[in-house]
Amino acid sequence: MNETMVGYANATPVSEQRYAGFWMRFWAYVIDIVVITSLNGILLSPFKFVNDGIAISVGIWTVTGIVSSIVYFAYFLLMTKFFGQTIGKMVLGIRVIREDEEPLRWSDLFFREVIGRFIYRVFNFLMILYIMVGFTNQKQGLHDMFANTRVVYDR
Repeated sequence: MNETMVGYANATPVSEQRYAGFWMRFWAYVIDIVVITSLNGILLSPFKFVNDGIAISVGIWTVTGIVSSIVYFAYFLLMTKFFGQTIGKMVLGIRVIREDEEPLRWSDLFFREVIGRFIYRVFNFLMILYIMVGFTNQKQGLHDMFANTRVVYDR
């Protein structure tokens, strides 16, 4: 029997994952914010030449605010879905996985990257909950718990 198997006939392999802690994830996020800010700078610079540089409003929101929010959420959602990691995570050698190590699903990532991040952004005082990553056994934030995901070191 394989040494990664537990002593039962229909046992599943036990993976030995190293979970990424608070500081690795923090620095990955900082890198991602630099990337997103750069993307927004490229995408939003034409708006400076429209309407004499005055922000175009759609109800209570500005067009640039809407576009920058879409870029923010789409970046995290699409990068994590297609690569399992954002550019910041790639640089630091960490990735997002499901708890059961199956491929990431859109529903997992929607809860993790859109709902979780939306909650943190709307209720700024909840940002303090990111500190949970440093104190949970599997280094999970609240958004990881919503989606049953983990952030681990790449092998």
